[in-house]
Amino acid sequence: MKGFVIAVLWAFLAVPAVAQRAAGVLRGQILDPTGAVIPGASVEVTGANNTKRTALSDGEGGYLIRGLASGQYTVRASSPGFMQPKLAHVYIVGTEAVQLNLSLHVVGMEESVTVSGNDRLAVSTEPGENASATHITGESLEALSDDPDDLVSDIQAIAGPSAGLTGAQIYVDGLKAGDAVLPSKTSIQEIRLNQNPFAPEFDSMGMGRIELLTKAGADAYHAGAFFGYGNDIFNSRNPYAPQKPPFDLKQYGGSLSGPINNKLSFFVDVNKRDIGNGAVVNAVTVDPNTLQIVDPYTQVFSSPFRFLRLSPRLDYKISTKHSLMLRYGYTKNDYDHYGVGSFNLVSRGANAHLREHGLQLTETAILSPKVVSETQFLFLHQHHTHQADSFDPTLEVQNAFSGGADPETSSAYTHHHYQVQNITTVAEKSHTIRFGVRLRAVALTDTSQENFGGTYTFGGTYAPALDANDQPVAPGLTCDANTSETVAGCTTISSIEQYRRTLVFHKRGLTPTQVRQLGGGATQFSLNAGNPAVNVGMIDLGLFAGDDWRIRPDLTFSYGLRYEMQTGIPDHADFGPRVGFAWNPKFGAKQSKTVIRGGFGIFFDRFEDTPLTTVQRYNGVSQQQYLVSNPDFYPSIPSPSTLAPFSESQVIQTTSPRMRAPYQVQSMISVERQLPGNSTLTLSYVNSHGLHQFRSRNINAPLPGTYTGVAGSGTLPYPDKGPIWQMESSGLYNQNELVTNVNTRVNKKVSLFGSYTLNYARSNTDDQGTFPANQYDLTGEYGPAENDVRHRGSLGGSITPLWGIRLNPLIILQTGPPFNIITSQDIYGTGLLNARPSFTTDASLPGVIHTSYGLLNPNPKAGERIVPRNYGRGPGQFLVNLRVGRDFVFGASDHTTDANKGFFRRPYTLTTSASARNLLNHLNPGPIIGNVNSTLFGQANAIAAGTGAFQNSANNRRLEFQMELSF
Repeated sequence: MKGFVIAVLWAFLAVPAVAQRAAGVLRGQILDPTGAVIPGASVEVTGANNTKRTALSDGEGGYLIRGLASGQYTVRASSPGFMQPKLAHVYIVGTEAVQLNLSLHVVGMEESVTVSGNDRLAVSTEPGENASATHITGESLEALSDDPDDLVSDIQAIAGPSAGLTGAQIYVDGLKAGDAVLPSKTSIQEIRLNQNPFAPEFDSMGMGRIELLTKAGADAYHAGAFFGYGNDIFNSRNPYAPQKPPFDLKQYGGSLSGPINNKLSFFVDVNKRDIGNGAVVNAVTVDPNTLQIVDPYTQVFSSPFRFLRLSPRLDYKISTKHSLMLRYGYTKNDYDHYGVGSFNLVSRGANAHLREHGLQLTETAILSPKVVSETQFLFLHQHHTHQADSFDPTLEVQNAFSGGADPETSSAYTHHHYQVQNITTVAEKSHTIRFGVRLRAVALTDTSQENFGGTYTFGGTYAPALDANDQPVAPGLTCDANTSETVAGCTTISSIEQYRRTLVFHKRGLTPTQVRQLGGGATQFSLNAGNPAVNVGMIDLGLFAGDDWRIRPDLTFSYGLRYEMQTGIPDHADFGPRVGFAWNPKFGAKQSKTVIRGGFGIFFDRFEDTPLTTVQRYNGVSQQQYLVSNPDFYPSIPSPSTLAPFSESQVIQTTSPRMRAPYQVQSMISVERQLPGNSTLTLSYVNSHGLHQFRSRNINAPLPGTYTGVAGSGTLPYPDKGPIWQMESSGLYNQNELVTNVNTRVNKKVSLFGSYTLNYARSNTDDQGTFPANQYDLTGEYGPAENDVRHRGSLGGSITPLWGIRLNPLIILQTGPPFNIITSQDIYGTGLLNARPSFTTDASLPGVIHTSYGLLNPNPKAGERIVPRNYGRGPGQFLVNLRVGRDFVFGASDHTTDANKGFFRRPYTLTTSASARNLLNHLNPGPIIGNVNSTLFGQANAIAAGTGAFQNSANNRRLEFQMELSF
């Protein structure tokens, strides 16, 4: 805890530093007497010294005014034909976001304005105001990490699991981010999670959806800069390495915003990060001198990472009815010795470089007082290069170590992403109608020499037992796993033992046949050759229309329809209906503080450009993918011309002619309750039924009962051809979730949000790369999905207990995910090393492995039950992140004296803080090894990974220190 003490002291030190802190935010909706939204309404906010800020409500009646200093404000809204008979008043403190909804009435009516304000939490029948949504802004945003990669991890943890297999979707200013680099934290104004789950304008359900809204320019100049520092001296040791890995982090940047003239404002931020990130190799190897197994083999290494993000934004008010937003982002990523760590030895490092240019335009047009149209355009250019540190052949000893060179020796791609979207909103009495179109396109030029150097794979085998002198305990014995007879003296050996025997017996000068009889020899050899370049283009189109019908003030009914199509697969007509309701039941004459909300929809997944690139590359013409089982030429590397005559050694990858877009039928019912203490509670049940999910199968596997264990044996459906790996849309997915969300703002000093999810997810696939163990028997394939995490919870927020100290905790707790138990042996002759063992009750059978899951036989016998897919279950995760900070405000505010009025507005705010990742130093193991032919079966060899620069986490607890100055 020494490092944490330093962190606390840092939070009190007023040392010069720089960064930006946002001012207060006022937001809300403008409604008519029926509760319908009023787009294009004018909102005027008047503060001290008669300073004014104005805004127009958008297509959903929402307005947003940023950059408000602490103080009391008068709010007035107006629209043609409507009036606000009474002014509203609101008080803003610090950086809080205040919600203020205004109800206007027809001119001539004399009724009081209805105000729901001062950031009070209440339930609502508005479709976009579901209480299960989480809005993170102001001080709550401070709970999240300043680091871009850690920030993504934090947001995804708070959002919780998505409904379905596709994972959470992230949107930036209304457009799906895809694989684009996300904005820096300094440019984020607000984060919305899980809002309006069944909105037809989105192609995926809102559970797990993340929406980022960036900051716009203000009417006064603001600036800030920041500096962050971390070093391994403050971090705890990695429990998987005897030495502390190196680590050094320096992050700095700043922002500037303000007006250019009365119609044009700007916001620009820059974020630079240099990390000397440590990597931990924790593997099992063979000593090259003694040829003895080294278990464990550990090494620490440094992989430098450099990141630069520059993102300016312009907001231009063309006229009273038209506005334009332009945002540009430039990202530069450089990663040296990328990929080292876990099983990957230092020789597997590579240098990776990414350059990204992103341009986003948004034009908002108020076509009439009731019609608002928003048109958006996104262009994304990405250029990525990958160069291995060496060009040696690759060596894969399954779940023991990975040596030689990175198989992706040299590659580069250029991505061009295009996206155009228009959403028009029409407010007509009790109806809010939205309709629009989205068109996306990608053009990809991909050049890859992956595995051009060749790869030898050792997966373990069934072999004679040896004595201490590497002599068979039963000389002359032949061990054949494909016979039904039990042979004493034969046993299952691990992948590392198979590799060790290969080295030992090669050194003794034995022939390849003799080496294999004694349990040596590689399991597979693979080599790619041909044209490294592939050009891919794809287009997908989405049309939607929807209506939020406020039948009564206590009942809203939403309905809509979405149509989608895409190129790349023969599926061009996908219709997804959406239905939802929100009802506030009355008890007596008053409406209750309870809202019952439900919805139903069909959501389609897209076939992405990555698998399409794979199919076009390995079609047998552009590139050749050779695969040889039980090769007897180790360690030589044969030339492609040597392998070309053997057509049965070439792998073809293709898609099914019946391929179609997967879809999920999803439904939800929830109860939202407004609680005392300015809190809301939501209990939701979510059901997802996925059909036509992506998976793969070798359609040219040897017919059942024909494979004898000898390479090349077996009767093939397509003779004289090798494996044909076909992507299909034949999978099934089912999920049931019970989700609890709590949001509370007890007072100005305590604001918390939390969630708990009880989850059951079953499937027979996890993605398009999932192959069944037996290509002709799908028994046991339907089991826990990879996202079948039974319990998951999170808690975060902002607490200011005493002396202005601000605590931003983020606690994440979840039970373990499933993992697949495999043998890494090709027992079916398919070229795939994903066979699963069987359960047995006979402990005397040679080769049987004793595990915590019972007796497992890597060479299943007739009548034995095969272990189901994803049968294993890993340990849970418990993570406590904490940020401790304090603000030091100096310089009088600019409305007190004329002397303080200048280019920048006062007061100045200096913030010193310290943040801890995994504060309690709890060990969270990484993925569990499910290969029974590994000496590490059932264990992890690394701590749980992060994302981006921290995907190979080196330190169990990491401390960082930050300073910020804003004015």
